[in-house]
Amino acid sequence: MGRIATAVFLTVLALPGAALAQATLPFGGFVHDSSLPVEIAADSLTLDQSDGSAIFEGTVEVAQGTLRMQADRIAVFYAEGGAQGGEVARMEARGNVLLTNGAEAAEAQEARYDVSSGEVAMSGDVLLTQGENVLAGQALRIDLTTGTARMEGRVQTVLNPRREP
Repeated sequence: MGRIATAVFLTVLALPGAALAQATLPFGGFVHDSSLPVEIAADSLTLDQSDGSAIFEGTVEVAQGTLRMQADRIAVFYAEGGAQGGEVARMEARGNVLLTNGAEAAEAQEARYDVSSGEVAMSGDVLLTQGENVLAGQALRIDLTTGTARMEGRVQTVLNPRREP
């Protein structure tokens, strides 16, 4: 059994039945450098200089290093100085959200990415996969700095044993 699968399995076994609603898990593939430039592609863009935001809609794709986020709509909020300064403070995604980094992927209905802290909060029918292992719940928090994730809300999992060749 892989290192991550073993950690998930032991975490689940160590929790009492009522506490299966949450689990803290190591997900090293989500370790990420938030100082890298952010690239965004979408069907449309609406800028609002009054609050320093940009709304991207229609097949939105965001890339920062190996981290990828896709959604129907992503609102980008810039740090002080607005869009002209170019530094992204946070992103809020809605509708068919997909976050990937290497072999790990997380799906949800909504997500918020705080670029400076490197934290992602996802909610609404969250599905997290790593290889053949799958976790489902209602909310997921990922710390991209440490590579840890915490799933909450009636957590369910499918763990597949490692197949020997």
